[in-house]
Amino acid sequence: MNTPRRQALKLACSVAFATLLSSAAFAQEVTLKFHQFLPQQAPIPSLVLDVWAKKVEAESGGRIKIEQYPAMQLGGKPTDLMDQVVDGIADIVWTLPGYTPGRFPQSEVFELPFVAGDAEATSRAYWELAEKYMIDGEFKDIKVLGLWTHGPGLIHSKTPITSVADLAGVKLRAPTRVTNMMATSLGATAVGMPVPAVPEALSKGVIDATIIPWEVTGSIRLSELLGNHTEFPGAPLYTAAFVMAMNKDVYAGLPDDLKAIIDANSGLEFSAMAGRVSQEADGPARQLAVDAGNTIVELTPEQIEEWKVAAQPTIDTWLTEITEKGIDGAALLEEARAAIAKHSATN
Repeated sequence: MNTPRRQALKLACSVAFATLLSSAAFAQEVTLKFHQFLPQQAPIPSLVLDVWAKKVEAESGGRIKIEQYPAMQLGGKPTDLMDQVVDGIADIVWTLPGYTPGRFPQSEVFELPFVAGDAEATSRAYWELAEKYMIDGEFKDIKVLGLWTHGPGLIHSKTPITSVADLAGVKLRAPTRVTNMMATSLGATAVGMPVPAVPEALSKGVIDATIIPWEVTGSIRLSELLGNHTEFPGAPLYTAAFVMAMNKDVYAGLPDDLKAIIDANSGLEFSAMAGRVSQEADGPARQLAVDAGNTIVELTPEQIEEWKVAAQPTIDTWLTEITEKGIDGAALLEEARAAIAKHSATN
C-alpha cells in the first residue's frame, strides 16, 4: 500500500540519489595534458613543473588531474609547442616564445645580450612588463600561467673561448632568433636549434659550441661532451625567456573555483620562484664540470667589455626591427633594464 510515509521515503531516496549523482559529477576529474620539451629529470620539469602540477592537484581535492608529457611525448618538435596549446593538442605547455621567431617580439627584450640580471629579478621584470604590454597583446591567444628566465647564460665549447676573436669560424648553437643574431654579431657561425638536439649535433660535428645555462647541462650530459666553459660573472651574456601557458578555451571551461586554483598558482610569484629555482640548479650542474676536470674560464670585467661592444649590433638591429613593428623598442628596453635593476636591489 502506497502510504504517505512510503511516498515520503521514496521522495527522500530520489532526492538523495539525485544529490549523489550531482556530487559525483561535481567531483569528476578534469584532466589536463601538460606537454614540454625536456626530460622529466631535468631541473625545471622536476623542481618547478612537477611541483606546480602536484600543488594544483592537491588544492583541487583531486578534481584536477594533470598528465605530464615530457620530452615531446605527445609528438611534434619543441618549436610546435605554442601552436599545440593554441590548437588544443595540449592543454598546458612550457616553451620558449623565441622558438617561433618574430611572433613574440616584446618578450625578446629580455634575451638581448647583457640585459638580464639574476633569474629571479629578471623573471619579476618579465612578468611586470608582460602584464603591461604582452598578455593582452602578443600573448592574447593563450592563458599565461608563468613567465621566467634562466640563470646567467654562458658558452660551452670544444676549445677554450676567452676573447671574441676565439669565436671566429666556430659553429655556435643558440636557442632563439635574438641569440642567433648575437652569435653572428660575435663572429661565430650561428646554428639555431632547441636544446634537446644539442648532444647529437655535437657528436655529428654540426656544432662546435653552444650557449646554454649550467642548469640544463646535467640532463644532457654536456660536461662529458664539451670540456671548456666561458662564464661572464656579474654580466650574463644572455638569457632565454620562457612561457608556461594554457589553452584559453580549456581554462574558460573550468568551474570558477578551479579557475581560482589555477590563478592562485600562477602569476608574478610563481614566475619569480621558477626563475630562482632555475638559477639555483646552476650550481650542482657546474660542479659536474668541475669534477670532470673541465676548464672553466671566468672573464674579468675588462674582458667582458670587449664582448659588450661586439654584441651591441644585436641590440641595434633589434631596436630597428621592433620599431618597424610600431613598438617603441628603446623605451621598452629602458623599462626592462629599470625593472631588472629595481628587483635586483630588493632581492
